[in-house]
Amino acid sequence: MTSGETGHHDDAAISRKVRRLETLLEERGVLSGGALDEAIDAFLSGASPAHGARVVARAWTDPGYRARLLADGTAAVRELGFMDGPEGSYQRLRVVENTESVHNVIVCTLCSCYPLRLLGPSPSWYKSEAYRSRVVREPRAVLAEFGLDLPAATQITVWDSSAETRYLVLPRRPSGTDGLDEEALARLVTRNAMIGTAAL
Repeated sequence: MTSGETGHHDDAAISRKVRRLETLLEERGVLSGGALDEAIDAFLSGASPAHGARVVARAWTDPGYRARLLADGTAAVRELGFMDGPEGSYQRLRVVENTESVHNVIVCTLCSCYPLRLLGPSPSWYKSEAYRSRVVREPRAVLAEFGLDLPAATQITVWDSSAETRYLVLPRRPSGTDGLDEEALARLVTRNAMIGTAAL
Protein backbone atom coordinates (compact mmCIF):
# COMPACT_ATOMS: atom_id res chain seq x y z
CA MET A 1 0.00 0.00 0.00
CA THR A 2 1.22 3.48 -0.68
CA SER A 3 2.57 5.95 1.75
CA GLY A 4 2.10 9.63 1.13
CA GLU A 5 5.48 9.83 -0.57
CA THR A 6 5.74 10.23 -4.32
CA GLY A 7 8.68 9.84 -6.66
CA HIS A 8 9.36 12.20 -9.51
CA HIS A 9 11.05 11.36 -12.79
CA ASP A 10 12.04 13.85 -15.43
CA ASP A 11 10.36 12.37 -18.53
CA ALA A 12 12.70 14.23 -20.86
CA ALA A 13 15.76 12.85 -19.04
CA ILE A 14 14.36 9.31 -19.23
CA SER A 15 13.65 9.73 -22.95
CA ARG A 16 17.22 10.90 -23.52
CA LYS A 17 18.62 7.89 -21.65
CA VAL A 18 16.43 5.47 -23.62
CA ARG A 19 17.47 7.05 -26.91
CA ARG A 20 21.15 6.92 -25.87
CA LEU A 21 20.79 3.22 -25.02
CA GLU A 22 19.17 2.57 -28.40
CA THR A 23 22.01 4.44 -30.13
CA LEU A 24 24.67 2.43 -28.25
CA LEU A 25 22.98 -0.86 -29.15
CA GLU A 26 22.92 0.15 -32.79
CA GLU A 27 26.48 1.56 -32.86
CA ARG A 28 27.94 -1.58 -31.28
CA GLY A 29 26.05 -3.85 -33.62
CA VAL A 30 24.12 -5.52 -30.80
CA LEU A 31 20.77 -4.68 -32.31
CA SER A 32 19.64 -2.72 -35.33
CA GLY A 33 16.98 -0.04 -35.06
CA GLY A 34 14.62 -2.19 -37.11
CA ALA A 35 15.22 -5.24 -34.90
CA LEU A 36 14.60 -3.16 -31.79
CA ASP A 37 11.32 -1.87 -33.22
CA GLU A 38 10.31 -5.45 -34.11
CA ALA A 39 11.12 -6.65 -30.58
CA ILE A 40 9.03 -3.87 -29.03
CA ASP A 41 6.15 -4.54 -31.44
CA ALA A 42 6.29 -8.28 -30.71
CA PHE A 43 6.27 -7.61 -26.97
CA LEU A 44 3.31 -5.26 -27.19
CA SER A 45 1.40 -7.62 -29.47
CA GLY A 46 1.05 -9.92 -26.46
CA ALA A 47 -0.29 -7.10 -24.29
CA SER A 48 -4.03 -6.56 -24.15
CA PRO A 49 -6.78 -5.72 -21.65
CA ALA A 50 -8.61 -8.71 -23.14
CA HIS A 51 -6.13 -10.92 -21.27
CA GLY A 52 -6.93 -9.30 -17.94
CA ALA A 53 -10.64 -9.53 -18.73
CA ARG A 54 -10.27 -13.28 -19.23
CA VAL A 55 -8.55 -13.59 -15.87
CA VAL A 56 -11.35 -11.64 -14.17
CA ALA A 57 -14.12 -13.62 -15.88
CA ARG A 58 -12.46 -16.91 -14.91
CA ALA A 59 -12.26 -15.76 -11.29
CA TRP A 60 -15.95 -14.83 -11.35
CA THR A 61 -16.99 -18.24 -12.68
CA ASP A 62 -14.50 -20.58 -10.98
CA PRO A 63 -14.22 -20.26 -7.16
CA GLY A 64 -11.10 -22.45 -7.10
CA TYR A 65 -9.36 -20.25 -9.65
CA ARG A 66 -10.43 -17.12 -7.77
CA ALA A 67 -8.86 -18.47 -4.58
CA ARG A 68 -5.61 -19.30 -6.40
CA LEU A 69 -5.61 -15.88 -8.08
CA LEU A 70 -5.91 -14.03 -4.77
CA ALA A 71 -3.32 -16.27 -3.09
CA ASP A 72 -0.72 -16.15 -5.88
CA GLY A 73 -1.63 -13.95 -8.82
CA THR A 74 1.53 -14.77 -10.74
CA ALA A 75 0.93 -18.53 -10.69
CA ALA A 76 -2.80 -18.24 -11.38
CA VAL A 77 -2.31 -15.93 -14.37
CA ARG A 78 0.42 -18.23 -15.67
CA GLU A 79 -2.21 -21.01 -15.76
CA LEU A 80 -3.89 -19.03 -18.54
CA GLY A 81 -0.59 -18.37 -20.32
CA PHE A 82 -0.32 -14.65 -19.60
CA MET A 83 2.85 -14.43 -17.49
CA ASP A 84 5.25 -15.94 -20.01
CA GLY A 85 7.92 -13.83 -21.67
CA PRO A 86 10.23 -11.11 -20.35
CA GLU A 87 7.71 -9.19 -18.27
CA GLY A 88 6.42 -12.24 -16.42
CA SER A 89 9.84 -13.66 -15.68
CA TYR A 90 10.78 -11.24 -12.90
CA GLN A 91 7.58 -9.65 -11.65
CA ARG A 92 5.17 -10.66 -8.97
CA LEU A 93 1.49 -10.08 -9.64
CA ARG A 94 -0.76 -9.38 -6.71
CA VAL A 95 -4.52 -9.36 -7.28
CA VAL A 96 -6.66 -7.29 -4.92
CA GLU A 97 -10.42 -7.84 -4.76
CA ASN A 98 -13.11 -5.20 -4.59
CA THR A 99 -15.90 -6.00 -2.16
CA GLU A 100 -19.04 -4.27 -0.98
CA SER A 101 -17.03 -2.38 1.64
CA VAL A 102 -13.56 -2.07 0.05
CA HIS A 103 -12.55 -0.52 -3.27
CA ASN A 104 -8.99 -0.87 -4.57
CA VAL A 105 -7.12 1.37 -6.99
CA ILE A 106 -3.61 1.00 -8.37
CA VAL A 107 -0.95 3.55 -9.15
CA CYS A 108 2.78 3.70 -9.68
CA THR A 109 4.04 6.77 -7.85
CA LEU A 110 7.53 6.50 -9.38
CA CYS A 111 6.64 6.09 -13.05
CA SER A 112 3.91 3.99 -14.68
CA CYS A 113 4.53 0.34 -13.76
CA TYR A 114 1.53 -1.92 -14.17
CA PRO A 115 0.77 -5.38 -15.60
CA LEU A 116 1.28 -4.57 -19.28
CA ARG A 117 0.48 -8.05 -20.61
CA LEU A 118 -2.86 -8.07 -18.81
CA LEU A 119 -3.90 -4.45 -19.36
CA GLY A 120 -2.20 -3.39 -22.59
CA PRO A 121 -0.12 -0.19 -22.85
CA SER A 122 -0.84 2.16 -19.96
CA PRO A 123 -3.19 5.09 -20.61
CA SER A 124 -1.67 8.56 -20.65
CA TRP A 125 -3.52 9.63 -17.49
CA TYR A 126 -2.00 6.69 -15.57
CA LYS A 127 1.47 8.01 -16.41
CA SER A 128 0.65 11.63 -15.56
CA GLU A 129 2.19 13.23 -12.50
CA ALA A 130 -1.24 14.55 -11.51
CA TYR A 131 -2.73 11.06 -11.21
CA ARG A 132 0.39 9.55 -9.62
CA SER A 133 0.55 12.15 -6.87
CA ARG A 134 -3.13 12.93 -6.27
CA VAL A 135 -4.62 9.43 -6.13
CA VAL A 136 -2.42 8.72 -3.10
CA ARG A 137 -3.47 11.87 -1.22
CA GLU A 138 -7.10 12.19 -2.28
CA PRO A 139 -8.27 8.94 -3.90
CA ARG A 140 -11.97 9.63 -3.41
CA ALA A 141 -11.75 12.96 -5.23
CA VAL A 142 -9.71 11.47 -8.09
CA LEU A 143 -12.15 8.57 -8.50
CA ALA A 144 -15.04 11.04 -8.57
CA GLU A 145 -13.32 12.82 -11.46
CA PHE A 146 -13.42 9.49 -13.31
CA GLY A 147 -17.17 9.37 -12.61
CA LEU A 148 -16.87 6.85 -9.79
CA ASP A 149 -18.70 8.16 -6.72
CA LEU A 150 -18.31 5.65 -3.91
CA PRO A 151 -20.40 5.59 -0.74
CA ALA A 152 -18.79 7.39 2.19
CA ALA A 153 -18.57 4.11 4.10
CA THR A 154 -16.50 2.43 1.36
CA GLN A 155 -12.85 2.04 2.32
CA ILE A 156 -10.49 2.98 -0.54
CA THR A 157 -7.13 1.22 -0.61
CA VAL A 158 -4.40 2.51 -2.92
CA TRP A 159 -1.73 0.05 -4.05
CA ASP A 160 1.64 1.31 -5.32
CA SER A 161 3.17 -0.78 -8.12
CA SER A 162 6.90 -1.22 -8.44
CA ALA A 163 9.41 -2.84 -10.77
CA GLU A 164 9.06 -6.07 -8.79
CA THR A 165 5.36 -6.11 -7.92
CA ARG A 166 2.40 -5.22 -10.11
CA TYR A 167 -1.24 -5.09 -9.06
CA LEU A 168 -4.50 -6.01 -10.74
CA VAL A 169 -7.91 -5.15 -9.32
CA LEU A 170 -10.50 -7.93 -9.35
CA PRO A 171 -13.69 -5.89 -9.83
CA ARG A 172 -17.02 -6.88 -8.34
CA ARG A 173 -19.13 -8.95 -10.69
CA PRO A 174 -22.03 -6.89 -12.03
CA SER A 175 -25.45 -7.84 -10.75
CA GLY A 176 -27.78 -9.60 -13.17
CA THR A 177 -24.98 -11.54 -14.90
CA ASP A 178 -25.64 -14.97 -13.39
CA GLY A 179 -26.68 -16.44 -16.75
CA LEU A 180 -23.60 -15.24 -18.67
CA ASP A 181 -20.75 -17.55 -19.58
CA GLU A 182 -17.08 -16.70 -19.17
CA GLU A 183 -16.70 -15.26 -22.66
CA ALA A 184 -19.71 -12.95 -22.26
CA LEU A 185 -18.50 -11.86 -18.82
CA ALA A 186 -15.04 -11.03 -20.18
CA ARG A 187 -16.63 -8.60 -22.63
CA LEU A 188 -18.01 -6.60 -19.68
CA VAL A 189 -14.61 -6.04 -18.07
CA THR A 190 -12.80 -2.76 -18.77
CA ARG A 191 -9.18 -1.78 -18.28
CA ASN A 192 -10.19 1.04 -15.93
CA ALA A 193 -12.10 -1.44 -13.75
CA MET A 194 -8.93 -3.54 -13.46
CA ILE A 195 -6.98 -0.41 -12.47
CA GLY A 196 -9.72 0.58 -10.05
CA THR A 197 -10.81 3.89 -11.58
CA ALA A 198 -14.17 2.44 -12.67
CA ALA A 199 -16.74 -0.05 -11.46
CA LEU A 200 -18.77 -2.46 -13.57
